[in-house]
Amino acid sequence: MSTHNKGKVAIIGAGIAGLSTAYYLLQDGWEVQILEKGDGQDNCSYGNAGMIVPSHFTPLAAPGIVAQGVKWMLYSKSPFYVRPSLNFSLIDWGLKFLKHANEKHVNRNAAAIRDLNLASSRYYDQLAQQEGFDFELRQNGIMMLYKSNHVAHEEIELAEKAQNLGLDVEVFDQAGIQALEPNLRMDTIGGILYKCDGILYPPKLMKTLTDYLLAHGVQFNYQTEVTGFKFSGKKVSEIVTSKGAFHADEVVVTGGAALPALASKLQLKLPLMPGKGYSFMHHTTDNSQMVHAALLLEARVAVTPMNNQIRFSGTMELGPANDKIYTNRVKGIVESIPKYFPDLQVDYPQDIWFGYRPCSPDGLPYLGRTSKYSNVSIAGGGGMMGLSLGPAYGKAITALLSNQPTETDITGFNPDRFQ
Repeated sequence: MSTHNKGKVAIIGAGIAGLSTAYYLLQDGWEVQILEKGDGQDNCSYGNAGMIVPSHFTPLAAPGIVAQGVKWMLYSKSPFYVRPSLNFSLIDWGLKFLKHANEKHVNRNAAAIRDLNLASSRYYDQLAQQEGFDFELRQNGIMMLYKSNHVAHEEIELAEKAQNLGLDVEVFDQAGIQALEPNLRMDTIGGILYKCDGILYPPKLMKTLTDYLLAHGVQFNYQTEVTGFKFSGKKVSEIVTSKGAFHADEVVVTGGAALPALASKLQLKLPLMPGKGYSFMHHTTDNSQMVHAALLLEARVAVTPMNNQIRFSGTMELGPANDKIYTNRVKGIVESIPKYFPDLQVDYPQDIWFGYRPCSPDGLPYLGRTSKYSNVSIAGGGGMMGLSLGPAYGKAITALLSNQPTETDITGFNPDRFQ
């Protein structure tokens, strides 16, 4: 690690994007401070499914999702739900989403999303080799499980696309996929193992990174809400917060689902809708230990073994943010579990976590410098890939701030694309 000599960076947001960016900037010789409106314990980087997903090379704005979404919208237990609202930003987001929900958009961006996820996966491998960095990384793949011929057909087609993109993927029949999970009976007609995918335990990762950054001189400012910015020409000269003013040579805006509000203070348009997801932990007995994580495709539920338990997570509920737990959404998750794992008896959970995925209307992250200012970069908006892309965000921002080429092509993720 080089000693500080490159200048001072202020990172807004202490989620995985913010912490990863701080980590790589620190390695590169920058002085780093983090501004976080909460206590650092409540963001999406803690309660998510913990999945590293090169398999997710199809943006959320994919063909078919609109027709499916319209059907699902009418059913409150469905995996994808748009909470009806006469909210201008939701309507604007929806129109942009429709414009991008086509095959051409998917094909144009698949390689760039794949490359960013694969790079991020490698960075996680490197992090896990560092002393003291145990965050339960398991790079043994994620199973896609299906119960219907229609979904099987779609997924096998997608698996072929993935193989053509060079991803390590294997399609299994019912007996083949069951053999991957000797401890847990499955009721499926088959499945696909994306061997390129992995999992980790998010709370451990976040704690490990935070402890490392604190030990190496990164200044954390919790309960510090950004209320505005002051400008000098094309530069942000001051960050105005609830705890006073902060100055830095470079400003990196992460902030997850809070990105649009921060962007508007910079007079930038970063269309995002908060996609609410829920998760809960389930204690397992020794004989039902899972070997691989899984996605229950028809139900859109993620199942991740972590911390000697299983985390179930799911639903995508688009609409203005609120603090309510909609029991029907959680019931939808609970009721789907025995359909795939008949021996797993999961009751309605006492302890339910929820968080907001930052969903861009074209399903692509916002990553890079904005041309409006000479010292502002954006990293976020990865939707369901936020945790997966964290280290790649950090590496890319570090390269940009040092005027180096990024490891993968991020031009399609330009934060100015909706200006």
